[in-house]
Amino acid sequence: MIVKMSKVYVVSCAADKQALLDRLADLGAVHLTAVDPAAAVAAEKTITALDGLDRAMQIVGEIEPQGDKPELAPTEAADEVLEIQRLSAERNSRLTSLHRQYEQLAPWGDVTLEQLGDLRNAGVRLEFFDAAIEDRDSIACECVQTVAELSEGRVMLSVANRDTEAELPESTEPIEVPARDRPSLKAEAAEIDDILAADGRRLAELAHLLGDMRKTRVELQSQADMTVAERGGLVDDKLFAIQGWIPTERADTLSDDLSAAGLETAVQASAPEEDEAPPTLVRYPRWARPINALFDILGTTPGYKEMDLSPFFMIALPIFAAMLIGDGGYGLIFTVIGFMSYKKLSASAGKPAAQLLLIFGLVMLGWGMISGNYFGITPDKVSGGVGQAMAAIGFLWRSDPEASRNIIIKVSFVFGTVHLVLAHLRAALALGKDIRTLAEIGWSIFLIGMLGVVWFLFFPKNLWMPMNITGAVMGVGALLVICFSLPSRNPAKAIGLGLASSIMPMISAFSDTMSYIRLMAVGLASYYIALAFNNLAIDVASGGMVMWIPAGIILLLAHTLNIILGLIAVFAHGVRLNMLEFSSNAGVQWAGYPYAPFARTRTVDAGEY
Repeated sequence: MIVKMSKVYVVSCAADKQALLDRLADLGAVHLTAVDPAAAVAAEKTITALDGLDRAMQIVGEIEPQGDKPELAPTEAADEVLEIQRLSAERNSRLTSLHRQYEQLAPWGDVTLEQLGDLRNAGVRLEFFDAAIEDRDSIACECVQTVAELSEGRVMLSVANRDTEAELPESTEPIEVPARDRPSLKAEAAEIDDILAADGRRLAELAHLLGDMRKTRVELQSQADMTVAERGGLVDDKLFAIQGWIPTERADTLSDDLSAAGLETAVQASAPEEDEAPPTLVRYPRWARPINALFDILGTTPGYKEMDLSPFFMIALPIFAAMLIGDGGYGLIFTVIGFMSYKKLSASAGKPAAQLLLIFGLVMLGWGMISGNYFGITPDKVSGGVGQAMAAIGFLWRSDPEASRNIIIKVSFVFGTVHLVLAHLRAALALGKDIRTLAEIGWSIFLIGMLGVVWFLFFPKNLWMPMNITGAVMGVGALLVICFSLPSRNPAKAIGLGLASSIMPMISAFSDTMSYIRLMAVGLASYYIALAFNNLAIDVASGGMVMWIPAGIILLLAHTLNIILGLIAVFAHGVRLNMLEFSSNAGVQWAGYPYAPFARTRTVDAGEY
């Protein structure tokens, strides 16, 4: 349920400005809106410090603390972390450059520039040339030596003379002595490696201060919020005023809460105007709270005047995820992980995330059982009583692959139609006694008829509804949609506008219904991937006991990859079916912004209000 909001204005004496803001922060109930948004910004120094702490915490948060805890202020530690990170990036870039130079100097081997200089000082005229292999013996000099093979029949030669110049074929090309030698490059790289290792140890020491950084960040954020609140108000020599939004159920007590703190204020609360967009606070049903983890990941919030769809998401998404992954064995893995990591995941990501993982695992396990698929193994692959038990539980499974596929297609379309119909019924419920409710009911009827059309395309010999009845159902639904989508006192105008606005959505209803076939297609692909790798592992293992380990590795890697692909499919398809097809049919655009009250701590439990 979306909590009703009231627009609130609070005025106090200018001298009580700080006391008023302190009390509002303690209450944590008013979502402030700035009178002049351009002026309502935190101090530049505070913003810079917050940014530095955020980046430093991200770096040291991935490092295991080691060594002694440094005696540093958190902000100083953050600055040092960022400086180490900056210098490390430069040093790693330098290492890459040294490696490239080292590879380019491969023909020179480990000879040093000092050694070449000693030869010159001894009177030896040493030169280097790029020459063809066949020209080597035609060079007239005191000493010629092949240094390295180059490419395409050419070599690098060293030519030594004392008093005269060597006679060289025209095809030879001189090679300049490089500015650096490989030993010096190697020594510099080793020095940089030592520095990087020392920096790593220092970062491990600074990681001890992660908790202090977090605490300081909370304090700085509180300062920033206070500054924004102060600059966002209206102030003159005598009065200070702020405006914002507050849950209607708390608006009546705001004045008393301020008076209890000894503040003399004037408080005015009113319902939002038609053109105003209050922030959205959703009060989730207790059983649907786990789905809040998904909304946090997606960063989506329904508009204040839209609907809370969390109960529908909580039911549909786990079912869709189970159908997309389509394997009871994978569901068992998620269930075990969910139980074993529940406390740890709750502490790091919150209870909704831990609960959602567990629910996903249980629903996947249930779907895999009734569809008779465990790690790509179906009842016909298992002999004896186990196979018979799997077949008995898996009442959607058939020994004929085509029959099994057709059953899942039918289930996908039925689920899809129910899903879309519920979207319109929810929209009808939100409209209440509005005559447009009849249009939403019409859409529900039209979608049921559309299921008959889709069914005819896939199963023309096994219709669930005769086509003449299908046409009549769609006609009744279309008539309601056209007549009541855009009501007007002029019936002709209402019908004309309704027809014009409904043509494209009616065409889209076909594609929306067809979209749900992805539940079958992706789940079936997951099964065949698992089956293919199972067969590959069996073939490898047939080579004897020595091949069992490679076969086990194949199974482990293959099923891990399949699970990862399944998780991607959940976001690519399962989330899409809810956020796009379902939401658009329900009329929810997710155009809202979250309720974020001015408080000492900016986090708000969705179930608090």
